[in-house]
Amino acid sequence: MIIWSLKNDFKQISYQDSLCIFRGYFMHVTVAIHFDSYLLQAIYRYITVVYPTRLFWQSKQFQGFLIGLSWVCAFIFTIPHVVTGEIQYNADNQLCEIPFRVSFIIIYNIIYVYFIPLNGIMFIYVKLILYVKEINKRVTPVNTVSRAQRELKMIHRIVILVAILVILGVPYTVFIIIGFFTQPPKYHFRISFTFVDISLVFIMITLFQFTDPVKTYIMGKIKRQSNIVAATTTIQMIGIK
Repeated sequence: MIIWSLKNDFKQISYQDSLCIFRGYFMHVTVAIHFDSYLLQAIYRYITVVYPTRLFWQSKQFQGFLIGLSWVCAFIFTIPHVVTGEIQYNADNQLCEIPFRVSFIIIYNIIYVYFIPLNGIMFIYVKLILYVKEINKRVTPVNTVSRAQRELKMIHRIVILVAILVILGVPYTVFIIIGFFTQPPKYHFRISFTFVDISLVFIMITLFQFTDPVKTYIMGKIKRQSNIVAATTTIQMIGIK
């Protein structure tokens, strides 16, 4: 969205194009899918620990069904944004978005896109913490405890990723609250989405740190490349001498 706004700035375009509403709609769909994906991951981790014998729930078919269902819901539940005409063109910010003001769609969007997934993730996280504490008190096979702790660690990482989004989404939240009482600053959308884009960069860095195989592969490749460059430089210096 920020890139598109800058593109219109450079071209000095200050009118709504034919795909503007669709981009606004698709952006909300994408955000909903993003948060739902974290919730689905948390649900899967919880199932593997608490219901290890329910193999169908852990199967690729069932998980694929849930993913497909979350995508369909995201596209369907975002339709009211367009039907009600709430996604509007904002000339100052060069994008189509829901105005920050008291409206049904704003409240609906907050509950569906943010409130339900975030609370679902935290609920699962707390439930799994309590479950791990409970099995530690009982005589439980070591592999069961180990698996539970491993999955708890994975959900903890999901919570960290969500926390990054929430923290860097504070400007967006603040501008919504301001919009409930008065007119937000002129470039509030640009500021909000800049922080959202920054959060995605931090998420990529965090995922890199969390994914040991990928980190090991990339660092090894960089190290090998550095060794090749160093060896080539040494050979060239010897040749000069």
